Amino acid sequence: MQLEQAREGKEPEGKSFGNISDAHWSRARDGANAEAMDYYRRRSRAPGVKEGGGSRNFYCMECDGVVPEQPGLERCPHCQASLAGMTRRYFNWVEINEPSRGDAAAVLKPLAVAGLCFLLLVLLAWWLW
Repeated sequence: MQLEQAREGKEPEGKSFGNISDAHWSRARDGANAEAMDYYRRRSRAPGVKEGGGSRNFYCMECDGVVPEQPGLERCPHCQASLAGMTRRYFNWVEINEPSRGDAAAVLKPLAVAGLCFLLLVLLAWWLW
């Protein structure tokens, strides 16, 4: 029924086939995700985005400009911010180049204190025995 209406040039009811009507999903969602659309519009005006780039380019954490993936590059070519650090922001993910130090020190310190207390209690019990 709807396909026949679309072939005859009539507006189909419900789903759309053919030319984009007001029932098409892209128009029905118009205005949805406005915050995300504004973010991507701002991102498209960042330094270096217009020129394009390679597959491994990343974004400066300060000016959001495109930074080419080059060994030894220490500063952003747009704002001269330092690129040193272990985090790089790509288009839709953040990559950490080095593993974090971990929580071993946070666990080992209380464990050492508890072990020392236990040893003191054993020595005190042996001395009193």
